[in-house]
Amino acid sequence: METRKKILLTGASGTIGFEVLKQLYSKKDLYDITIFDVSSSRTEKKFSPYKNDIKIVYGNIFDEKALEQISAGQNAVIHLAAIIPPVADDKPELSYLVNTTGTERLIKSLEKNSPEAFFIYSSSISVYGDRLENPYIKIGDALVPSEGDEYAKTKIAAENILKNSTLDWSIFRLAAIMGGHKISKLMFHQPLRTSLEIATPADTARAFVKALDKQEQLSKKIYNLSGGENCRMIYEDFLSHSFGIFGLGKLDFAPKSFAEKNFHCGYYEDGDDLNTILDFRKDNLESYFEHEKKKVSPLQKAAISLLRKPIKFFLQKKSEPLTAYKNQDKKMMLHYFN
Repeated sequence: METRKKILLTGASGTIGFEVLKQLYSKKDLYDITIFDVSSSRTEKKFSPYKNDIKIVYGNIFDEKALEQISAGQNAVIHLAAIIPPVADDKPELSYLVNTTGTERLIKSLEKNSPEAFFIYSSSISVYGDRLENPYIKIGDALVPSEGDEYAKTKIAAENILKNSTLDWSIFRLAAIMGGHKISKLMFHQPLRTSLEIATPADTARAFVKALDKQEQLSKKIYNLSGGENCRMIYEDFLSHSFGIFGLGKLDFAPKSFAEKNFHCGYYEDGDDLNTILDFRKDNLESYFEHEKKKVSPLQKAAISLLRKPIKFFLQKKSEPLTAYKNQDKKMMLHYFN
């Protein structure tokens, strides 16, 4: 009988992390699973159904003592723990501590305690910066984060630390992950004419789980991870479709509500490369929108439709580009507008 692979998963309570956990758990006869996350009532409730079959360790990713509890004897690591936008950009010091310093300390602990571990790292399309005028992206393109994108900077720094480590590794730069996300002020940071290629949490998780058995092909390589051609749409159309599903009507926000530059996203020209190896894609835009429709009952949609004006008024108040424009804040207007 083969020995079960020992797998460490960080950030297991996140949108992608929880999908990875569920997929790993479905193969628990093959894997000895350890998950690492921060302790909260939310995470403990989420992990409760799994507690008898997996090892759960709570702590901060930058806490070296906590890392000692999880880094010994691991065959592979799926590292998803991170502070993401908008918090990452609002709290850059925390973002750097978790995303960069935390990753560095985890790598060092593994180098000491599991030197043969295969480290699969979740990076981001944000590292390529603003690609409005040149939306087709491929590995090897310059990494030029948009002005003020602290999250992208932490990801680039962590990538470099991993590449210079003694571990075996692979890096996946994730496209826009749609599904399970919350509406935030970031909605207005993205220019409406952005070329958007999404991936669903389920497909993304499938790529990470399948990667565990493809170390030889993935070793020391970076890949762009996305849903492919059937997951592409202009952001304005994507948002309009989403608003329709939830009963919010037209995208009739005030002029200057949306930024005109300094975000990220685009189409992955070489996104098929990873799928050729891992065959992880099952979703497309049609299935994504069908899934979103199922989240909203007819009663909920009717209620939202009745309240669409105050809801959109509330949303519009979150628009930092519009606030900058109304206040004639020259510095921020230069950041958001052409």
